[in-house]
Amino acid sequence: MSNGVWTAKLVLAACLGMLVGGSPSAEELLIENVTLIDGTGRPPIENASVLIRGERIAEVSRQALPADDELPRIDGTGKFLLPGLMDMHIHLQGARQITSTGLKSTRPDRDLAVASLHSYLYSGVTSVYDAGNDPDFILGLREEERAGSLTAPRIFATGGIVTYPGSHGGSEGATLIESWPEAKAALDEHIARQPDVLKLTYEERGWGARPMIPRLTTELIQHVVEYYNDHGIRTTIHTSSETRAREAIFAGVDTLAHPIIQGPVSESFSKLMAAKRIPMVSTLTIGESYARLAENPEYLDLPLYRAVLPAGEIRRLQTEVREEYAERSWTWWMKLMTPIAQDNVRQVHAAGGVVVLGTDQTIGPAVHRELELIVGAGIAPLDAIRIATLNAAVFLGREDELGSVEPGKLADLVLLSADPLADIRNTQAVDTVIKNGSIVDRSELALPVNR
Repeated sequence: MSNGVWTAKLVLAACLGMLVGGSPSAEELLIENVTLIDGTGRPPIENASVLIRGERIAEVSRQALPADDELPRIDGTGKFLLPGLMDMHIHLQGARQITSTGLKSTRPDRDLAVASLHSYLYSGVTSVYDAGNDPDFILGLREEERAGSLTAPRIFATGGIVTYPGSHGGSEGATLIESWPEAKAALDEHIARQPDVLKLTYEERGWGARPMIPRLTTELIQHVVEYYNDHGIRTTIHTSSETRAREAIFAGVDTLAHPIIQGPVSESFSKLMAAKRIPMVSTLTIGESYARLAENPEYLDLPLYRAVLPAGEIRRLQTEVREEYAERSWTWWMKLMTPIAQDNVRQVHAAGGVVVLGTDQTIGPAVHRELELIVGAGIAPLDAIRIATLNAAVFLGREDELGSVEPGKLADLVLLSADPLADIRNTQAVDTVIKNGSIVDRSELALPVNR
């Protein structure tokens, strides 16, 4: 799309009061003549019409909808409409900064966090789940987003994780527990902050380049999961082996925060995941990212990365960080294990399990890389889109409101200028982003592309 056409669209949208960031939503908006990929896994619908009323989808039709000539509309001819993409495993940057002396600063960098959130919106991602962070930092941003004072994807968050002392992620902001019922007082404080999902870690390591560490007991996990579920809160858990994942599942956990990465999954595990319908987050990008940068740093020159990352940061990643990664044994361990994790994701999906997109990163373009790795594992693009949309909503327990283009659901949508079923990389061809029924003014986001 030319700059002139894009500017004209924005001016029209502004006049109609459709832009996020203070302007009210239009009462109605019609998207017509579009190819609809609705997120359910059903075949695409050509020449579809989608009517948005307020913040919700009012009607979806296989043909033109009768409408007033004055109705605001988007001509979707040659374009593809999807639900807004969702990343169900991020750790938003900005809470703790590394100073020049190598020490952590206690002063959050809000601008950095907002830029990261804007990178998601720019990339067509309309919901994120933060799987562990400084509670004051992330829950404060969640409050701003929900109040409408922060332009951002929908923010769902754990706040601080819950784990055993000395276990994975048991640093600043975590709630550390050792026994039951003594843990209740600390958990009540965590619950009072209204986490959207509880994140536990169940990881003793002792694999790859990682030494052994303490971990929770299954008995304690069972008590905690039951306690949070009784408060209406879903749970997820960090595991890396099939054994620990099985134990966590039978302790009652609702979702898995990662795929199995220590080795190939058994056929029985894939069948278990299908029978239990336990959502499992993909997080392939995080392990692959080390070797990708060390071996192919030019990926950061792709348009989407250049749009959201400052030039100086790209130079730092392509030089200083690349050299650091190349020297780490962890980089090459993860290069070996990523194809194993990919095949595990494929097997769980093929068995009928619920795979969910998550990156374990903090930047919008990573979602598109995750889609590439999911499809590269042998999963069809149509299924990959469901993994990035409706399955993500299932992970949150919010599939009644999010994740597909169906009447009654919240109008979080992304319009693409190229067919993602022909090539999953076409999800990067973002034309228009709609969140909560309002068009996001991508030209106003705090990103390098707009400077």
